[in-house]
Amino acid sequence: MREVPAEAWPALRLDDWTETRETLHMWSQVVGKVRLAKAPVVNHWWNVTMYVTPRGLTTSSIPDGSRLFDIEFDFCEHALVIRASDGGAQRVALRPMSVADFYAQVVEALRELDIDVSISTRPTEIEIAIPFEQDHQHASYDPVAAWTFWQQLVQAHRVITDFRSAFAGKVSPVHFFWGGFDLACTRFSGRSAPPHPGGVPNCGDWVMVESYSQELSSCGFWPGGGEEGAFYCYAYPEPAGFADFPVGPSGAFYSSQFRQFLLPYEAAREAEDPEAAVLQFLRDTYEAAATLGQWDRSVLELDPRRWAHKWTHPAP
Repeated sequence: MREVPAEAWPALRLDDWTETRETLHMWSQVVGKVRLAKAPVVNHWWNVTMYVTPRGLTTSSIPDGSRLFDIEFDFCEHALVIRASDGGAQRVALRPMSVADFYAQVVEALRELDIDVSISTRPTEIEIAIPFEQDHQHASYDPVAAWTFWQQLVQAHRVITDFRSAFAGKVSPVHFFWGGFDLACTRFSGRSAPPHPGGVPNCGDWVMVESYSQELSSCGFWPGGGEEGAFYCYAYPEPAGFADFPVGPSGAFYSSQFRQFLLPYEAAREAEDPEAAVLQFLRDTYEAAATLGQWDRSVLELDPRRWAHKWTHPAP
């Protein structure tokens, strides 16, 4: 990967954008539930996620009869853009407004494109779930904070994508879950897992059973766990000794509250080489899950640069 200057890792204190973060979380759930309603189910709910783009966050292509459409949060121009494969497009300006107003504008934009969709308007994975059409409480949008958070996701996406490339087994895309509002990538051992106990607020236990149906090691980035967010890694089921496994770099620790390893974003950002620091964290925490869980690593791992000599030394 090309060298990235340290200043590319922007600072963003969680306390400085709480209201915008909570509003943007609910806006992302409005958009995410459109994909949930229209896209065929894929294992572990991979059909509902969003993806980091050079402009923001997108649903990617969603089927609608004989058409496709996508929805993207464009944090460069601060607009929600809906595009259809027949050439139609609609925009909703991202500005301070309530979730209720945002929801109404998204519904109207979809109607203008003749996209028929019905969603559950109650948010998921949060304690206080106000239906979208009734939510006048969350109404903040700081464009600088939204842009900066997206820039954090850009850096996290780059490094996690590099980490992902060393796995030959079943592995998820690097994708953004709007329920937990986090970027994630999950590796699987190939073995089944015991049914998840559930207990996530405003989320059916059966949803978690599907999510965690197979033994896994999951990593990602979320706006929590540190003053500026945190990288995380957990294993399900968690093998004996996982919490005590040595994990670097400096600043990484096991949180008994969240039952996962955390690397505060600020610890990575302030490291001499932020990218190397995050990669060490991802590799060490996977090592904990795979070693203690006795994964068959000989068939699950590979060298992502195994063909590098072919394209760096072309034939004459």
